[in-house]
Amino acid sequence: MQTYDLESGDLRGLNASLHAQAETTNQTAWEVVNPRGSHAIAVGLDAPIEVNVKGSTGYYCAGMNKQATVHIHGSAGPGVAENMMSGTVIVDGDASQYAGATGNGGTLVIKGNASSRCGISMKGIDIVVHGDVGHMSAFMAQSGNLVVCGDAGDALGDSIYEARLFVRGSVKSLGADCVEKEMRSEHIDLLRDLLARGGCDAKPEEFKRYGSARQLYNFKIDNAY
Repeated sequence: MQTYDLESGDLRGLNASLHAQAETTNQTAWEVVNPRGSHAIAVGLDAPIEVNVKGSTGYYCAGMNKQATVHIHGSAGPGVAENMMSGTVIVDGDASQYAGATGNGGTLVIKGNASSRCGISMKGIDIVVHGDVGHMSAFMAQSGNLVVCGDAGDALGDSIYEARLFVRGSVKSLGADCVEKEMRSEHIDLLRDLLARGGCDAKPEEFKRYGSARQLYNFKIDNAY
């Protein structure tokens, strides 16, 4: 295992070393110590490597991730796994605003709570939150899955497109064009797989499904003035 100490080394050096693995992939296991809330740790990775960050991070940790597994042994600042393409990002603690924003693929697991706008404009990412999510989560979510094992705040799924939302607890309010939908057998099977990948022992039958009423993003002549 390669260990990089951010107390003695700089962030640019860390990310350059991790980016180099896209060509060689010789050093597949990395440990980052003393992150001290630094921003943009392990961004832009594109190799099947594993990075363990031993502490909490600042904004945009693991942003634009491809292939890699990034495990944050602490909490994460705003924009964790932002624009993620593939791979896995795990946050042992809480995540700040817009976790997984615009994510195109891969899996983001948050073992604590997520703040507002979790999964905003998600485009294929799977997000599993063991705790609660804040207001405006899944705002303009286009595709992918958001699983919330706790409660959801105001305006869940506002202006949603075709993403699927699964909430185990209460929803303070639904956003524009977001409605509760039937949980069919295929959704139970999908959710069971998502919960297993997220390391959550909740039962899929305990969740409700929410999605688009498909009224907002379709043009209707009656709405034209």
